[in-house]
Amino acid sequence: MKEEEINRCQIQEWYPKFKSVTIKTHIHELPESFIQYLLDDSGPFLLPLSISNDDALPKRVSKPEEEEDYVVSEGSGDEAVEPSPPPRFPELEMMIKESIESLGGAAFPKLNWSAPKDSAWISSTGNLKCTTFSEIALLLKSSDSLVHDLSHAYDLCSDKTASRPLIFYLALRKWFCSLQPHMEFRCFVCNRNLLGICQREVTNFYPVLLEKDDLKMIIRDFFVEKVMENFVSESYTFDVYVTRDGRVKILDFNPWGGFTLPLLFTWDELEHKVKEEGYELEFRIIQNRCGIRPGLKTAVPYDYLDMSPGSGWDQFLRKADEESRRQLKSTEAG
Repeated sequence: MKEEEINRCQIQEWYPKFKSVTIKTHIHELPESFIQYLLDDSGPFLLPLSISNDDALPKRVSKPEEEEDYVVSEGSGDEAVEPSPPPRFPELEMMIKESIESLGGAAFPKLNWSAPKDSAWISSTGNLKCTTFSEIALLLKSSDSLVHDLSHAYDLCSDKTASRPLIFYLALRKWFCSLQPHMEFRCFVCNRNLLGICQREVTNFYPVLLEKDDLKMIIRDFFVEKVMENFVSESYTFDVYVTRDGRVKILDFNPWGGFTLPLLFTWDELEHKVKEEGYELEFRIIQNRCGIRPGLKTAVPYDYLDMSPGSGWDQFLRKADEESRRQLKSTEAG
């Protein structure tokens, strides 16, 4: 896997080209100070101070007769420690506020690659719907899965030159409360050939999918007409949503292999399919409740539970082990 393959899957890279066949999105460059705020876990959990609350902040007022309560005796060893002030990002907050308003009053956030799905539980709605800057900051700050974007984006790249991109972006995507999770699908493309399609939400069995025989052809035709010649990489995955009237909307692009989850396939069988002559496009769904997989309902992303051979974590751990052995040999040789 190359860095350029990872970079092509960043939403700010692919969105302009596929704008007409995806969800309306506003993209903002994030200041480095905000990235450092997301990464900082050395102190108490603080949400940014909202510019709309400046005048509403309580002010501590001490009466003269009460001041003695705050006096520290000399030599007592106790020191008054001022709490760290909440961070402020007024310019970013104003841009986000304007974007949310133009998107209809609600949006869901994601960074260059990932959305904070693992922290949805902490929101008041239990999902990624956000109407304010504070709600977005809470989701991003609470997410463990975003650490991959922020610190380990290129860990599996053979030509790795850095651990993260120089610039991060916040994508605000229009919120639709009517979207049905069973109509989201992941598509696997290798050497520009669509090899497999499967449902993306694997934590539920949806009987209605058993009756939708036309989905395979609808998605295949969309790939041929809109994606195949317009996405530069030869091997990758992309996620789509199929509307009630049969229109297809792109949700995301991800690299082939690595940390990308194969869901109802395995990477080994997908790569074996590439070698077959006259292979047939395979469409997989969960056929009954016995096929349900673990996932976000356990508050742990399925990506983190998948330790099978060929999974993203399996490859990462193997590479880490190889690097440790290489360093050990180098030390012994020296």
